[in-house]
Amino acid sequence: MESYFYLLIAAVVLILLMVFFTFVPVMLWISALASGVRISILTLVAMRLRRVIPSRIVNPLIKATKAGLGLNINQLESHYLAGGNVDRVVNALIAAHRADIQLPFERAAAIDLAGRDVLQAVQMSVNPRVIETPTVSAVAKDGIEVKVIARVTVRANIDRLVGGAGEETIIARVGEGIVTTVGSSGSHKDVLENPDMISRTVLGKGLDAGTAFEILSIDIADVDVGKNIGAHLQTEQAEADKRIAQAKAEERRAMAVAQEQEMKARVVEMRAKVVEAESEVPQAMADAMRNGKLGVMDYMNYKNIDADTHMRSSIGKMSEEGKEDKE
Repeated sequence: MESYFYLLIAAVVLILLMVFFTFVPVMLWISALASGVRISILTLVAMRLRRVIPSRIVNPLIKATKAGLGLNINQLESHYLAGGNVDRVVNALIAAHRADIQLPFERAAAIDLAGRDVLQAVQMSVNPRVIETPTVSAVAKDGIEVKVIARVTVRANIDRLVGGAGEETIIARVGEGIVTTVGSSGSHKDVLENPDMISRTVLGKGLDAGTAFEILSIDIADVDVGKNIGAHLQTEQAEADKRIAQAKAEERRAMAVAQEQEMKARVVEMRAKVVEAESEVPQAMADAMRNGKLGVMDYMNYKNIDADTHMRSSIGKMSEEGKEDKE
């Protein structure tokens, strides 16, 4: 029985030791002491109670201490509790210290909490980055399109990383400057002969104002001639004018046709009136004969004159037809 009792005590002690070493990072404490970082076991246990992973704080603190940075555990823990990346901030501070760049911990923490990569910003401060713009299409005064590709060399401005505009703003401003410069050129040949004119003009506009970068240089990588936009616009305008003229001509033709049809209708109407008036002549003659105002001899003279008139009309038509046949 005593042997079982001792085994039970040994198992309980072993379990308690496992729980203790799991909850209390003794090995991390030993590593910190060996690295010259003074930290107590109670501090590590308090981190556990505050739901802070001790290794996320102690390991960066060891790196900072070895690099000669005067950081304390409260700064790193407060930044961790705020949702920041402690390891990245410490790496950025070490890189800035090696490059002799003034970067306080508070500013680095603010940059990290703002969502920017503070380590990449420090690296860009040491090694400038080249941003290539997409093809920018601009039109000179002579109507010729010029396509330009520029390479912008920028360096991160740590003081303006919080609240400063990003790369998209730099690209947009450079593109706007290229369009303005090419558009103010008298001819596309001037742009092709002096492409550095674009870089000098754009660089002098201070395009990095309000951004997180400092523009070091703007180099023109490629210049190509595109379409003749002026001629194309003139062609489209001429085509539009032609269509307008055709529409107006069609409108006038339709009005003429309508007027012609109206005149034909009026001619038919007048002929109908003539026929109606002619139909009243025999009635009038009959009334005149009944009333004694027209005699038989008068009526016979009228018929002779009418027959003579028809004969002369027939002879005239035959003469006209004969002339047409000879022609």
